[in-house]
Amino acid sequence: MRPPHDRHPSGNTTPSRADEALTKRLREALALVDVRVLDHIIVAGNATLSMAEQGLM
Repeated sequence: MRPPHDRHPSGNTTPSRADEALTKRLREALALVDVRVLDHIIVAGNATLSMAEQGLM
């Protein structure tokens, strides 16, 4: 399964509160069917941010 990702057209890869809330809800919902979310990738132009690598997961 591909990690969740979203685009930030502003060019800023900093996770928003909405990004953090969405990731939490996805993890909780998918845990009900034994699916683990390992990462959430934010794409902003040519830059990316891994929430897992940043310790946000």
